[in-house]
Amino acid sequence: QVQLVESGGGLVQAGGSLRLSCKVSGRAINSSGMGWFRQAPWKEREFVATISFSGTSTRYADSVKGRFTISRDNAKNTVFLQMNSLRPGYSAVYYCAARNLGTYSTASTSYNYWGQGTQVTVSS
Repeated sequence: QVQLVESGGGLVQAGGSLRLSCKVSGRAINSSGMGWFRQAPWKEREFVATISFSGTSTRYADSVKGRFTISRDNAKNTVFLQMNSLRPGYSAVYYCAARNLGTYSTASTSYNYWGQGTQVTVSS
């Protein structure tokens, strides 16, 4: 059974930083594209960042470009999202996702496995 467990969320002031982690069990991620998505109350889930299986290719939502960095450690079966210069508008539940293909993807429908999410709250 594949499980994705996110951690690292919390309450932070605007301008602060958080580092999210996504630990995967039940499947080696070294052949999987990985992604981060987020969902704020009363909004649809939206793409944040994605990374290819090797880590050589990444893609970001325009709203987080230059502030967020996605990375991975395949040896530890873990993906990270470093979030800097946080804004109140970034408050949401952040989800980690894995797909069976090794390429990255911005489409939530292309992912096969999802975590339960971790809450990020940015206060003004």
